[in-house]
Amino acid sequence: MLEPARTVAIFQSSSPVTFVAGEIIFSQGEPGNTIMYGIIEGEIEILVDDKIVETLAAGDVFGEGSLLRPDRLRASSAIAKSDCKLAFLDRERFLFAAQETPLFALEVMKSYSDRLRRLSQRFVTECG
Repeated sequence: MLEPARTVAIFQSSSPVTFVAGEIIFSQGEPGNTIMYGIIEGEIEILVDDKIVETLAAGDVFGEGSLLRPDRLRASSAIAKSDCKLAFLDRERFLFAAQETPLFALEVMKSYSDRLRRLSQRFVTECG
């Protein structure tokens, strides 16, 4: 089974993009420009209200919410924790990849579910 980030790389229309450590990839509240990312190399920090809620690494995908939500607004910020290389998909290519590669859609859902589970467990631990 392909990991989601590699599938994003296969279906993208142009070369991966690179970010240097500390560079903002997107900011909470801004329009999502209908792009999701797959991490090919490096690490990304996800922040909500300027607080780091998780760190993602190679193989992970993020930003998919802007492809699915009607308002297309980013619910979080993403900042490069290290120098990184990211594959990306716009909404049209995401829908094509999900239709042509159903396992990709399942892997994206699993990734999303895993992240929600980690955040839920963290919340319970911290608020206990």
